[in-house]
Amino acid sequence: MFKIHKKTVQFGRSTLTLETGRIARQADGAVLATMGETMVLVTATADKEPRPGMDFFPLGVHYQEKSWAAGRIPGGFIKRETRPSEKEILTSRLIDRPLRPLFPKGYYLDTQVVATVISYDGENSSDIVAMIGASAALAISGLPFDGPIGGARVGFINNEIVINPTPKEMEETRLDLVVAGTADAVTMVESEVDFLTEVQMLDAITAGFEAYQPVVAAIRELAAECGKPRMHVEEPVVDAALKNEVRERFLADVRNAYEIIDKLKRQEVMSTLKKNAVDAFGGPEKAHANDVRNMMKKLESEVIRTRILEEGKRIDGRSLTAVREIVCEVGILPRVHGTALFTRGETQALAAVTLGSGRDEQIVETLDGEFRDGFYLNYTFPPYSVGETGRIGAPGRREIGHGKLATRALTAILPDKEVFPYTIRVTSEITESNGSSSMATVCGSVLAMMDAGVPLKTSVAGIAMGLVKEGDRFAVLSDIIGDEDHFGDMDFKVAGNADGITALQMDIKITGINREIMGVALRQAREGRLHILEEMKKGISESRKELSQYAPRIFTIKINPDKIRDVIGTGGKVIRSITEETGCQIDIEDDGSIAISAVNGESASMAEAIIKRIVSDVEVGQIYEGKVVRVTDFGAFVNILPNKDGLVHISQLANKRVAKVTDVVKEGDVVKVKVLDIDRQGRIKLTMKEIADS
Repeated sequence: MFKIHKKTVQFGRSTLTLETGRIARQADGAVLATMGETMVLVTATADKEPRPGMDFFPLGVHYQEKSWAAGRIPGGFIKRETRPSEKEILTSRLIDRPLRPLFPKGYYLDTQVVATVISYDGENSSDIVAMIGASAALAISGLPFDGPIGGARVGFINNEIVINPTPKEMEETRLDLVVAGTADAVTMVESEVDFLTEVQMLDAITAGFEAYQPVVAAIRELAAECGKPRMHVEEPVVDAALKNEVRERFLADVRNAYEIIDKLKRQEVMSTLKKNAVDAFGGPEKAHANDVRNMMKKLESEVIRTRILEEGKRIDGRSLTAVREIVCEVGILPRVHGTALFTRGETQALAAVTLGSGRDEQIVETLDGEFRDGFYLNYTFPPYSVGETGRIGAPGRREIGHGKLATRALTAILPDKEVFPYTIRVTSEITESNGSSSMATVCGSVLAMMDAGVPLKTSVAGIAMGLVKEGDRFAVLSDIIGDEDHFGDMDFKVAGNADGITALQMDIKITGINREIMGVALRQAREGRLHILEEMKKGISESRKELSQYAPRIFTIKINPDKIRDVIGTGGKVIRSITEETGCQIDIEDDGSIAISAVNGESASMAEAIIKRIVSDVEVGQIYEGKVVRVTDFGAFVNILPNKDGLVHISQLANKRVAKVTDVVKEGDVVKVKVLDIDRQGRIKLTMKEIADS
């Protein structure tokens, strides 16, 4: 019989249990993480031998939700889980980011972490449970993981910080923050914010850091009790003599290369230098080529970091706080509902807005059920944006992650549905990239929505911050470019305006940063985004008052919910006839809200008039114009409102005696009638005599 090991710890207001030894025993590490009745099985497995020629760490993190875990059957035609949803991809990235930096250099085995939600209670977030389970599975696996890490979700509800709020509580929150890191420092932050201040954000991050400390301690206890011996990893051996020769020969050349401000020219020079270094020191048949290339990368890093820390000088000559030149253009595509071209240095985003009706909302299926999303942002990063060739196809994890970050930044400024009943799709095509294309997407999207006439609550901008830290010395960089991101220690993205922050994402490549550094980065980011907002105003300062002539017009009306069936008709007959007659698209909600979408206002007004006639009640004494729909010997039936016919008795057709009904009216005639009476059975009596008298 197998031996089960368990650790239980109080985590916020919930109890967290970590169990191993019962399920998935052939994985290197397997942990069943449970909080409430949410359970996630997490496994960590590595190949025994590296792939030939492997010189990087191939880590794969896969979070997957099983619909049966929530007692649901998948929607759609295929009744099983297939490709990962956006939520699964984003959660996989959320788990990956704090784990990846904690593996040593020289470890190149294929490593896979699989987190499977096998029970979901709707009260405890499965993503946080999965992250903790991944940390625990790696900690006991024997793999060279320098963790463990912990993680926590932080909300801000009724002006109070709440640790691990429930999904129901999150409906009232002004903050959705995930904090992860080690016992010593925060290494990853992801958030969506409704204009909290920098101090409030720092307090929330600190609260999350403190909240997950008991979890880190519990994982350490579990690893001490049942963890496998740690795998030994050979540190890459560096030929000191060769390193000194490469340094002596090429250090000055690398310094000169980084005096070149233009990215492509600088890359061309560095590419030539690396080739020359391999030719000079690669040895017979270039056996040491990879070693030489890595030495050249080290020289690049040394040059960049030294210039920043000792001279306050950056690659492109800017000061530490300066933002690159910004150009904002709007309305550049004539047939698109709203467009903007946002250029910041060598980073450029072409943003386009498409407006649609309720039928264009994105239907999203999750373990909590199905919901509809009226705002979605799609981010695309084609290889030409960095002067390369590459794969073109479905969006990758990076594109989905960057798009979600921009979405989070914009959510707080979107108009309420009652004010602007449109579905809004924003697309951001990155046409050039040299750092922080996601923040360029935030800025370009705001401009494009203003150009489209979307009545935003306010404007926001985004900026990416960097860090170079050596011992106690550090420098925070505003608006980092690609090389500063690559060779730096932090990628810290902040969006918002003078009122506060709307999104924050942070990834740390070193062991962590303290509150002091985060405070400096947040203050510097505020100055940067306020500068960017002023530049954005030069392109467009407020939303246009009129929509594009090519955008649909949506009119909303409210009817008695009891009348919905009259508008729809038997088998949808009535609503189809309105659509065919007017060319409008009509969406009806259960509360009686009706959205009428049309290319032009005239068609929408026609549809609105028809619907109002349908739901109107017939009034005694009111005069109506209607069509004769049936003629009998005793009178004529006239349709005065949709689905409402009344009888004009033969005696009420004229002021004189009428021998035959057809002497006065025929089927298809349009006549004016007055309502005489409505009997208890709802039958409508009409007259044409009094109309004639008047």
